Amino acid sequence: MIAPIISWYFRQRSHDLRENLLQSVEMQDALLEDLIRKLAHTEYGQKYGIGESTRYEEFRQLIPIVNYEDLEPFIARTMAGEQHLLWPGDITWFAKSSGTTSNTSKYIPISYESMEFNHYEGSREALTQYCSSNPNTQIFKGKGLLVGGSTKVNEFYNKSFYGDLSAVLMNHLPGWANWKSTPNMDIAMLENWEEKLEKMARATRSENVSSISGVPTWVLLLIKKVLEVSGKTQILEVWPHLELFVHGGVNFNPYREQFKELIPSASMHYLETYNASEGFFGLQADQDSPDLLLLTHHGVFYEFYPLSGTPENTIPLSEVLIGINYAMVITTLGGLWRYIIGDTIQFTGTKPHTFTITGRTKLFINAFGEELVIENTDLAIAQACKESGAMLMDYTVAPVFMSETEPGHEWLIEFSKNPDNLEIFTRQLDNALKRSNSDYTAKRQGDLAIKMPKIVVLKEGSFGEWLKRKGKLGGQHKVPRLSNNRIIVNEIKLMFGLK
Repeated sequence: MIAPIISWYFRQRSHDLRENLLQSVEMQDALLEDLIRKLAHTEYGQKYGIGESTRYEEFRQLIPIVNYEDLEPFIARTMAGEQHLLWPGDITWFAKSSGTTSNTSKYIPISYESMEFNHYEGSREALTQYCSSNPNTQIFKGKGLLVGGSTKVNEFYNKSFYGDLSAVLMNHLPGWANWKSTPNMDIAMLENWEEKLEKMARATRSENVSSISGVPTWVLLLIKKVLEVSGKTQILEVWPHLELFVHGGVNFNPYREQFKELIPSASMHYLETYNASEGFFGLQADQDSPDLLLLTHHGVFYEFYPLSGTPENTIPLSEVLIGINYAMVITTLGGLWRYIIGDTIQFTGTKPHTFTITGRTKLFINAFGEELVIENTDLAIAQACKESGAMLMDYTVAPVFMSETEPGHEWLIEFSKNPDNLEIFTRQLDNALKRSNSDYTAKRQGDLAIKMPKIVVLKEGSFGEWLKRKGKLGGQHKVPRLSNNRIIVNEIKLMFGLK
């Protein structure tokens, strides 16, 4: 009886969602006024002379654009028990983010407002979008399976806590959401990923799972473990009512065919969300489109600067142009003020604002002028896998410099299904890269500046073992896809004795 009511609730929200998205600039202006009023009552705001009536131009001149390292002293003091430093309210929860560009953990402050009006509201909008597109959905008759991280009390102050964002959010779910979720919290909060994977598989194989949320790489491992412990050959024999996978964290294209093989159902749907530790920023605009909708009325004020420029060229949402690669700068309900998140996006529309994620400001390869970004490599390896019948688990790429051997790129790839012919796969990958990036094509011309990619196939589980040794196995941790140096590639090859 409750499931139809929940479904109706989310469907009736769709009109408000569309209206708000079409008034994105106005929503951003109103949001910034509210955020500035909050900032005026913090130590950070007072340090830079912010008053309640400060306007955007003054805000832009007074508040510097910062990285995590700039805010870390304020965050560390907050974790130790001080309050009203970055946000005018108590902050006792922190999302631990390893960051894909740093070995140092980041602790992103999570205020009540950011949790409720950004992260949870973003999740509600994702369900609104899905229920609006699928009015006959039955997902609320089953349970949602969230493949997340873990939480523990932090060691600096006994009244503040940290964990992966997913774990922080699970700790605060309302009663009805816990009732509709699986597995129980004792299993969901386990820190040891291998133990948790085994227990999750055994605990959920008898549940009526209708939706799954998580990073594709870890969800694939869970599905395979469920098949192993259940003795079934495909997941619909275990969860016959599974209809939705909400994914994020990495590009889904390289995994799409593998999920279709594991979940052979015409009724299965996939919904991408853009939910980072710093905020819930976007969700898939349409089931048939890769574009994401920018959520502009959920507690995040956005600014952008072209990658061809510098942070000093930062502009508000009202001035962005379609087709330009921008770095994101955010101001949030959690006390991040003009914070460079490190992601890059490209707008595809402005009514409403739609975009694609193109990569990270520090995750790219430009050793030879090829300007390769994650968007290029994800698309290329997905095409090569489709053409060859291979199936991907994960990969990382680094340049091979002329001083070491022939210049080019080295790919470390872990397959769940190897290509029949690695030489043919390499050519397919190279051709797909040429189609996705004209600079790469120019540098590959005549094998002069860049040679054919070199591929090293890793044994299954290699990336997981590398992450485990770094204390980053499971949850929201990801293998960095691109590096402009050879630190990660050399570290992995040394670990497994590869030349």
